[in-house]
Amino acid sequence: MTALLPQTRGAMRQRVSLAPLTWFRIGGPAEWLFQPADAQDLAAFLAAAPGLRIMPMGVASNLLVRDGGIDGVVVRFGGPLAKVETDGRTVIAGAGALDQRVAQVAQTAGLSGLEFMIGIPGTIGGAVRMNAGAFGGETRDRLAWAEALDRQGNLHRLTPAELGMTYRHSDLPADWIVVRAAFACEPGDIAAIAARMQAIKEEREASQPLRVATGGSTFKNPPGQRAWQLIDRAGCRGLRHGAAMVSEKHCNFLINTGNATAAEVEGLGEIVRRRVRESAGITLEWEIVRIGRQGAAEAAA
Repeated sequence: MTALLPQTRGAMRQRVSLAPLTWFRIGGPAEWLFQPADAQDLAAFLAAAPGLRIMPMGVASNLLVRDGGIDGVVVRFGGPLAKVETDGRTVIAGAGALDQRVAQVAQTAGLSGLEFMIGIPGTIGGAVRMNAGAFGGETRDRLAWAEALDRQGNLHRLTPAELGMTYRHSDLPADWIVVRAAFACEPGDIAAIAARMQAIKEEREASQPLRVATGGSTFKNPPGQRAWQLIDRAGCRGLRHGAAMVSEKHCNFLINTGNATAAEVEGLGEIVRRRVRESAGITLEWEIVRIGRQGAAEAAA
């Protein structure tokens, strides 16, 4: 594969452990880890490497990397691709920018509408792809446009309507990579915006497990239902599978209690899904994205 890799201006490293880069603190290595110098560097790489398997990854707050790792090239965003700036009433952010950072920049500029992003622990690229939301807001509510590179390195600018954004979903092609997005805001009182963000942070602190190895919400809320309530009613609060555990604080979070494998976390999730299906007749849909190969032990089982 080394011979297939085109020259880049960014950093390219081989066999990089992904566990330290994920919120779960588990998962196998990336065959290659690429941090582009900028969007043009990434576009040139995509155009020159049509046969390579490529996977963009933000801060992996809503990602479970399986124990066998990821084949191909994992793309991480930094530098210009994580920049946040304002232009009048618009906030423009690179795909690698933290959602929480975007909320803070908007607040500092006296721009209202992105307060909800202080409660989302991911990056803008992932927020666009899955229409991330929390505390009464969704990405599509304020998205003006998003720019994405197709597999040939061509840049496309798309509106929310063109992205087909619905609850925790967009129609963005699976092999396109978001590089930048713009959000339409409105003028607001800086102190009032800060107060709303502080209230969201306090609510999140009180209701979610924040200082443990976990991901975001594990399952999507079924129509008219709350996933955590269904999980609680199914008797899964505190349920364990190996070193993986259902959070006692919020049942829609799975926790790595110290040395869990990705297989244990995913297995626990499937146990929860089965119990909810048996008790409520509802099949929960994964919100956490699971990627990569099974570990050797699991594959041999």
